[in-house]
Amino acid sequence: MSTAMTMRLSKAVVSVLLLFVVALSGFAHGFVRPRTFLNRLTEKHNYLTTEELWFDQTLDHYSPYDHRQFKQRYYEFLDYFQAPDGPIFLKICGESSCNGIPNDYISVLAKKFGAAVVSLEHRYYGKSSPFKSHTTENLKYLSSKQALFDLAVFRQWYQESLNLKQSKANAENPWFVFGISYSGALSAWFRLKFPHLTCGSLASSAVVLAVYNFTDFDKQIGESAGPECKAALQEVTHLVDQKLTSNKKELKSLFGAAELEIDGDFLYFLADAAAIAFQYGNPDKLCTPLVEAKKAGEDLVGAYAKYVKEYYVGSFGVSVATYNQKHLKDTAVSEDDSDRLWWFQVCTEVAYFQVAPSNDSIRSSKVDTKYHLDLCKNVFGEGIYPDVDMTNIYYGGTKIAGSKIIFTNGSQDPWRHASKQTSSPDMPSFIITCHNCGHGTDMRGCPQSPLSIEGNAANCSSPDAVHKVRQQMIEHIDLWLSQCKDTGRSYM
Repeated sequence: MSTAMTMRLSKAVVSVLLLFVVALSGFAHGFVRPRTFLNRLTEKHNYLTTEELWFDQTLDHYSPYDHRQFKQRYYEFLDYFQAPDGPIFLKICGESSCNGIPNDYISVLAKKFGAAVVSLEHRYYGKSSPFKSHTTENLKYLSSKQALFDLAVFRQWYQESLNLKQSKANAENPWFVFGISYSGALSAWFRLKFPHLTCGSLASSAVVLAVYNFTDFDKQIGESAGPECKAALQEVTHLVDQKLTSNKKELKSLFGAAELEIDGDFLYFLADAAAIAFQYGNPDKLCTPLVEAKKAGEDLVGAYAKYVKEYYVGSFGVSVATYNQKHLKDTAVSEDDSDRLWWFQVCTEVAYFQVAPSNDSIRSSKVDTKYHLDLCKNVFGEGIYPDVDMTNIYYGGTKIAGSKIIFTNGSQDPWRHASKQTSSPDMPSFIITCHNCGHGTDMRGCPQSPLSIEGNAANCSSPDAVHKVRQQMIEHIDLWLSQCKDTGRSYM
């Protein structure tokens, strides 16, 4: 064993032992992307744990001579762990600060299977940045490929530290990986690239297909909205485009967005505000007042501005600055600000450019490919653009050649069109269909914001639809974990 690994293990054993003692003494974490991530959890009961632990991670997994490391934050929850042979659930944190392990449906699954839950913060996000400045040069180690290696190295280290604690040699607990949205894609890709390290994975709303011009996103908004709400949203867009040419300053001020000097930034802000209603299971918050205003012949732009300010910025908590390219150019490291980081991944790997379709669009036609490419160039410099072909060649897109991966999606979620929506051998795919079934419904319940404790599905318009898919998930997890245990391995 290397000196570095020994040092890691010695530090880890202390942390693991301390938390284990606490556990024995009484059982002492839309995707509005690329703009903002929703899951803003503040109250302690929204988490299974918020106790921070630290791991020494390799900066560049692809270099044979660069041995630099950085501190990576992680969490563990052992209350339901049936030691010593119980499964370990690895919940992947995505493109935002990871402030703990959310008390969503993972807690129900952990209790059912007697599993420990561990969660690793994504490199660069939250408190896990390798650098003190996020210049474009310093961001070169920020990629899904490096993140997958982070997970693999962490998984091995954690298993070895657990073995030391339990005085077991070369033992392997059965592992299962979970993720939602981008981290759902990481979950699928982890099973694809490291099948020997996990029994399987759950890929919830997993955006495994990198898409250059993601017109299906806007099309799904129209379908989810229904005819009346769609017509109202399209009229708002038409009126806004008109007002931008005649009274730009007053219009932006009406939405509390005067700081967005670039019109594309402002129009993207307005488009996202509509998208999150369907993405996160709150369609009536948007559609009811808009349709009523249209029927009454009232000011539609004013009605939409009210929704944006009171719900999107107010209740949902989005900052207008998130859409300001001046803000995105800020290289300062901030635990709570992930906008620049995710845009770098968008502009280098996955795109997901939410452009307006050529016909029947909800968003303004000014939100086009050029807007996105100009943003990438303005924020990160010359030569920065997403090589989606290479990303899809590397991972396979929706033709991913993996096994033992469960794909789940909500019917109203526009991101499902970047996910795998059809089943294939050993990779079942389920669509949860209901009026407010959106992003990560299988794990988060309804609505997806604010958090439903333990992923409670009672407020889904069809709780039975959620329960049926969850039962399928449980059956597959149970089968694949059993197969691992039968062979004495942590993978199949």
